[in-house]
Amino acid sequence: MSDLSKVPNIGKVLEQRLKEVHIDTYRELKETGSKEAYKRIREIDPGACLNMLCALEGAIQGIRWHSLSQDKKDDLKMFINSL
Repeated sequence: MSDLSKVPNIGKVLEQRLKEVHIDTYRELKETGSKEAYKRIREIDPGACLNMLCALEGAIQGIRWHSLSQDKKDDLKMFINSL
C-alpha cells in the first residue's frame, strides 16, 4: 500500500489512476502538481471531472477538497475549461 491512500481525497480509484500515470507517492503528486496530474489522468480517463481535479489539489494541500477556497475552485474550473 502506498502513502497515497493515507492522503485526504485519495480513494482506491484515484490512487489507481495516479499509479497508472506513474505517480506512485504523495511526494511525486506534490512535485507533479494537481493540474499536470489531472491532465495525465484525463488522457487515460476521459471521464475525469472537476471533482477529481479538486480532490487532487486538496490532497496536495492536505485538506478535504470541499475546503478549498472559492478562488482556488474557480481557478481549477477555468483550467478545465481551457483544456
